[in-house]
Amino acid sequence: MAIKYRTFTGESAVEALKKAREECGDNAVCVTTKQIQAKSINKKPIYEVLISVEVPDTQPEVVQNPKIREYENYLEPKQRKFSVTEAPVSSPKVDDDVMLNISNQARQITAQNQEASQKPQASDIVVNRKIDDVAKQVNALSDKVGLIADMFWDERASSRNNLAIPPEFASIYKAASQSGMKSEHLEAIMQTTMQNMPPAMKANPTAVKRYFYSFLRNMLPCRKEFGGRKQRIMMLVGPTGVGKTTTLAKLAARFAYSGEKRYKVGIITLDTYRIGAVEQLFQYANMMRLPILDVIEVADFKNSIKRLSNCDIILIDTTGNSQFDKEKLNKLDNFLRNSDADIDVNLVLSAGSKVEDLMEIYNGFSFLDIDTLIITKFDETRIFGNVFSLLYETNTPVSYFSIGQEVPDDLLEAKSEFLVSCVLEGFEKGKK
Repeated sequence: MAIKYRTFTGESAVEALKKAREECGDNAVCVTTKQIQAKSINKKPIYEVLISVEVPDTQPEVVQNPKIREYENYLEPKQRKFSVTEAPVSSPKVDDDVMLNISNQARQITAQNQEASQKPQASDIVVNRKIDDVAKQVNALSDKVGLIADMFWDERASSRNNLAIPPEFASIYKAASQSGMKSEHLEAIMQTTMQNMPPAMKANPTAVKRYFYSFLRNMLPCRKEFGGRKQRIMMLVGPTGVGKTTTLAKLAARFAYSGEKRYKVGIITLDTYRIGAVEQLFQYANMMRLPILDVIEVADFKNSIKRLSNCDIILIDTTGNSQFDKEKLNKLDNFLRNSDADIDVNLVLSAGSKVEDLMEIYNGFSFLDIDTLIITKFDETRIFGNVFSLLYETNTPVSYFSIGQEVPDDLLEAKSEFLVSCVLEGFEKGKK
């Protein structure tokens, strides 16, 4: 008889062993078990088992893989059995240690199987029983992994203000905590989630993730895009460098040419301090054949709005202001109060700013009665929990996300599921 080796994979070692038995029959003997892909928030774990099968000598001789020889040379006749008390609970590589013990346990049982198969009285029933023993050992070790995870999370509870996180919540908690979300917001959300989630769902990590996503989506205020015939006037305000002028050009192209319905769009610019910005906006307006007016004085602003009264949408660009520059902010407020028009104030903020800076900017501009937020520069950061905390704390609706520099393609109508996905999984261009 000759020995043939094959590998099988599955989301658990038991599943991989089951596949091996279904395809190779009861003569299959497990050689090694290892994890080849760790579990993450958007990937399932993958385990691989190496199986040896006896085949008749009449079949073509199987050329043994050098790696298999390494496996066989590495096999030890006996291994110390795994004990929960011996696992270093505080070690960050506890999962790797457990998987190594699983592999060693499988090697021990395989060696015993091979010794038994050399004896004349060995039978298929004995081999089958040994394979079943492997599955039982793997199941037992998996239970011990769960116990270790429980101990690990309980041990770290003091660092989370005594908020005990069950193992099934571990991955979602880790993703949210690394997103830049304020810790008090995360703890309040986790506490509410664990209290209100149906008990039957708490033991299923997939159900926990789905419930958590849904819970976060319902917490985010988003405002639907303009769809009526009434004239709408939108003023974009915010600090320097957040992309107000480019965002205004995207909005103009979106309303005038990109949507299902095309609107008459007019542009007013109050940003006469930056010559380059004014020239850029005039170039955009000329390319799109849209009327554009520049305004310096408050009295001229009121007349400019009247001159564009035939437009469905009027977009107003403003000078970038620091939240600490009270003189410029008061002048901007003066434009609004003397316009005799219903103006929608949109605060433009960069997704790359720290949550503390976002809150400070929001508070500095809040006296202008902000109607909505527009978040820009999604392509320049990898964490978005700061944006979530801003919306959660201010309860101000967001209307658009700017995800790149392309006009008008890189502007999305704000949707809560998109932002939650960015918070917990990160942003990728093309994910909308």
